[in-house]
Amino acid sequence: MSDIGAIELKRLRWRCRRGMRELDQLMERFLDRAFAAASDEDRALFLKVLDTEDDILWRWCMGRERPEDPALAGFVDRLLSLPP
Repeated sequence: MSDIGAIELKRLRWRCRRGMRELDQLMERFLDRAFAAASDEDRALFLKVLDTEDDILWRWCMGRERPEDPALAGFVDRLLSLPP
């Protein structure tokens, strides 16, 4: 797993800004608490989540839909299980 630089961290923090405060907080929570220790696979899944449109991401987080990719679905579950 590679270290992340300050510039890359700022770029990711900017990408965590969604259109909804709830999604902002969820993405930033992972970035602040879990990203540094995350595996390369989880980091790649996090980037996929950041590439997901807000309305789809919101439906995943509300449990109305599940990602088709089982690895992504498991990551979303872990993301949602992070304590506030």
